[in-house]
Amino acid sequence: MASTAEAKISRRIEDTSQVTIQLRMRLPLVWLGVLFIGAFLLPDRIWNTLLVGFGGLFIVAYIWVWLLSRGLQGSRRLRFGWVAVGDRLSEEFIVTNHAEIPALWVEIIDHSDVPGYRPAIVRSIGSRGGDRWRESAVCLRRGLFHLGPWAIRSSDPFGIFIMQRTYPQVQEIIIHPPIHGQLPIPLPLGESSGRVRARQRSWQATVNAASIRDYLPRDPLNRIHWPSSARRGRLTTRQFDLDAAGDIWIFVDMQEAVQLAGEEDWTSIPATHLTPPASPGQAGSASLAAGDTEEHAVLLAASLAARAGRHNRAVGLAAYGREPYILPPARGEGQQWKILRALALVTADGETTLDAALRDLSRVVQKGAAAIIITPNSSASWLPELTTLAKSGVQSNIILLDRPSFGGRGRSQPQLEAVRQLGFSAHVIRRGEVGQPLQEQVRRGFWEFKVTGTGKVITVSRPDD
Repeated sequence: MASTAEAKISRRIEDTSQVTIQLRMRLPLVWLGVLFIGAFLLPDRIWNTLLVGFGGLFIVAYIWVWLLSRGLQGSRRLRFGWVAVGDRLSEEFIVTNHAEIPALWVEIIDHSDVPGYRPAIVRSIGSRGGDRWRESAVCLRRGLFHLGPWAIRSSDPFGIFIMQRTYPQVQEIIIHPPIHGQLPIPLPLGESSGRVRARQRSWQATVNAASIRDYLPRDPLNRIHWPSSARRGRLTTRQFDLDAAGDIWIFVDMQEAVQLAGEEDWTSIPATHLTPPASPGQAGSASLAAGDTEEHAVLLAASLAARAGRHNRAVGLAAYGREPYILPPARGEGQQWKILRALALVTADGETTLDAALRDLSRVVQKGAAAIIITPNSSASWLPELTTLAKSGVQSNIILLDRPSFGGRGRSQPQLEAVRQLGFSAHVIRRGEVGQPLQEQVRRGFWEFKVTGTGKVITVSRPDD
């Protein structure tokens, strides 16, 4: 059943492809016309022989290309559906030739817009044969990109006609921001309204022990309730309620006027570091490639949201770019996907100032929640809004991106002291403290070899190194 369904899908995709046959070389056509006129005006065996030879050449070339247009097919498949900055985007290409004649060369023409990904290649396919290979590249930039449209192109042995089969299908792919587990920033607790416990059971140990149950394999030994185990004569473990901590709002300042660009850039990576190995796999960790405040803010937001999800905390997102992204707090894996998608698409092109954004945020944040504010803004105009949030029962935690380390002007230490004097928690993140340069990650993510003078190949580094 599955193979039948796949065959129907592939046939439907093939039906949407467009095949064109074009004349590639016009000079032989001119010669054919000259020979035809010469044979008509000056009848002779030489003219007739040349006319039949060139005419037969054109007929053979067209039949060759026509057969390839009916028998040459291609398909592509994305190996990993979820990728982040620093991971390897990998696709599998399959080209089959059902014709009785070989395709001496088959060119892949790809119009994908993924930065640094160029799967254009030339292959040779025999008659009634096929070829399969993989193309990969390191994801350099977060955002929404497209794989396709693409086409396969081939020709006859004489190069007179050319055949092209175009596949107009476009597959969207979202490159998510990287996530780092080690951040020098703790999660805020927040406060719930009233001294209540959550009604859900927690898979992690909390301060709220709710009940006991029978011991199950792989339960941690430190959760065994020994008094109940002794009374019942069998092992029992404690069950915990969720902490009654408040929701977490992650606010990312996306005002274009306050952003800074660092010295590193996506395009500064040498092309030799982007050459994939023969059989690539998906990279295990992502890395930060750009040295600007926008990418650092997105990285911090994604990492903090992932940490909150691991602690089963309800987390929301607010980012005021040209189009504001407002995601109310929620728990679960679905919320994590929504946050990562929003962070992958958001750009620092907003005009809303930080103080205006905080005023708007105070209208939607509930009492007892905690707000993590990530900003490179060094002015003091938005500090009074922190007091307004505090009066609304919102605990604010500030993450200041150090402007001098990103090549800007100003000092972060006076602003840090001012925020702490107001009674709020604050941290300063400097360029390079969070994340890992993508150039180093790419260099370690592939095989590197060295050929000695005697022709011996020595492994310099492995992907696992």
